[in-house]
Amino acid sequence: MSEKFITIKEVALNNNCPECYSKDGLRLTFKQQFIETKFYKSITNNIKNSIACKTCNTSIYPEQWTEDIERVFEYHQKAFVPKKVSTYLKKTTWFVIAFIAVTFIVILFFILYPKL
Repeated sequence: MSEKFITIKEVALNNNCPECYSKDGLRLTFKQQFIETKFYKSITNNIKNSIACKTCNTSIYPEQWTEDIERVFEYHQKAFVPKKVSTYLKKTTWFVIAFIAVTFIVILFFILYPKL
């Protein structure tokens, strides 16, 4: 089973970085969890967000945020629309379901009509 977070939206912020004071480097990233197994692919409603500075290569944690960064973050969080939660069954799953259904029908047939 592989669980990974895929970037859904990345936004450049015009705020000053609390570490290096650069105005060009801040990026707000929204990621959504995708799960893939042999039997299905699934998009979950588990969402992560982070702010990082590309200039000084540091993560900016909420304790370091200024009021301006908080306001911009809240605005983008309200505007963010995640992908819909869904599950896609793979061919392997359909083969297993079909095999179980056919096996059940055959067993049921032999139980109901044992002398045929």
